[in-house]
Amino acid sequence: MEIPIRQISDTKENPTDRFNIRTIESLLNGHPMVHDLHRHTYFFILAVKNGRGEHEIDFINYPVGDYSIFILRPGQVHKLHLDKESDGFLMEFNSEFYSPKDSDSKQRLRRVASKSFCAVTRDRFERLYNTLTTIYMEYANKQMGYADLIKANLEIFFIEYLRQSLSPSQNSTIELSYEQERFEEFQELLELHLTEHKTVIQYAELMGISVYQLNRITKEVMGKTVSDLINDQLILESKRLLLATLNQVKEIAYSLGFEDVSYFIRFFKKHTGSSPEAFRQNFK
Repeated sequence: MEIPIRQISDTKENPTDRFNIRTIESLLNGHPMVHDLHRHTYFFILAVKNGRGEHEIDFINYPVGDYSIFILRPGQVHKLHLDKESDGFLMEFNSEFYSPKDSDSKQRLRRVASKSFCAVTRDRFERLYNTLTTIYMEYANKQMGYADLIKANLEIFFIEYLRQSLSPSQNSTIELSYEQERFEEFQELLELHLTEHKTVIQYAELMGISVYQLNRITKEVMGKTVSDLINDQLILESKRLLLATLNQVKEIAYSLGFEDVSYFIRFFKKHTGSSPEAFRQNFK
């Protein structure tokens, strides 16, 4: 099985469109939604006001319930099932439409895109939903300056999303802002350098901090060591390549920076319980 890659133009009559928002009701049209495993080249935001279903994102299963919000960044893989009675909004946009220039907005988008699922209380969901409704009406009416108004409301939506998606163990005070900022820096470096850097000391050196400091940051924010997060990312990228390409296992190992194919196979099996080839065959 090779994971299909969807462009935003696949859902639009006009292939030049870079943004789209639709109601879930119009998409379902009285039928359940069943999307098999695929990936996007664009951001994907699903806000379910009322509904049930299942949503698998990067091989992790999430329940779909009332007041659920899902945000996927380009490249993530997912499959989705929604019951026919569900309602809400589905919004899609690519980096040509929304690509913030200032550092605060860039960091905000990174933080939003790093949290795929958020279930909130009804009153908090309504604040987010009202912003999506404004975006929907602007896109439907297309009056002068509508694209700029949509982008402005995206900023508001992202700020609200980050406010609402704080877990009970987190706080939003200045004491954690340093750890959060450095953790996001580590995440970005991990995505950029995964194939050539696989040790804690390499990332600590890139960030100009000690191994102890880096491990303290990742434990504070994620409850995991740096090594755990490096391994998690390697396994995730391995799974994506196994399903998104027809490349042989040895080619995938080399592309991820593993010089010894047998070591890659042992590494994958240790962390997943199956060999790379068996994992791929299970999805056929």
